[in-house]
Formats: sequence, C-alpha cells, structure tokens
Amino acid sequence: MTTRKAKAIDFEQSLAELETVVERLEHGELPLEDALRQFERGIELARSCQSALKQAEQKVEILLQKTPDAATEPFDSDA
Repeated sequence: MTTRKAKAIDFEQSLAELETVVERLEHGELPLEDALRQFERGIELARSCQSALKQAEQKVEILLQKTPDAATEPFDSDA
C-alpha cells in the first residue's frame, strides 16, 4: 500500500470513528468518565481530520499554481 492510499484510509477511518464518537455522545447515556474519554478522543480525531484536509487543500493549491490557466475558486466549507 502506498503512503497516499494509507493516508486516505487513515482519514476515512478517523472520520468514521469520529462519527461513532459523536453518536455515542449525542445519546447521553455514557457515564461522565466515559463521556470525557470519548470527548477527548473526538477532539484528537477532529484535529487529525482537519490536518489531513488542510494538507489536501495545500496540495490542490500547489497543483493549480503549476497549471497557469486553471481557474481557482475559494473553498466554501459550508457547501
């Protein structure tokens, strides 16, 4: 497996785990200690995903700079 594929899989796995953590916390049935551990894990996963997305965005910008006739648009994260 190449590094690029491994990073994509890591991102996908992290995102899936983050979604699971959020679901557990939203149910509100965890004891406080477990909820805090889940929250901490969720923060770690969210930061990891944000970092991976930022790196991907930077790579896209670099690739677009290498293509002078490519039109760029600002990224709208709400879309």
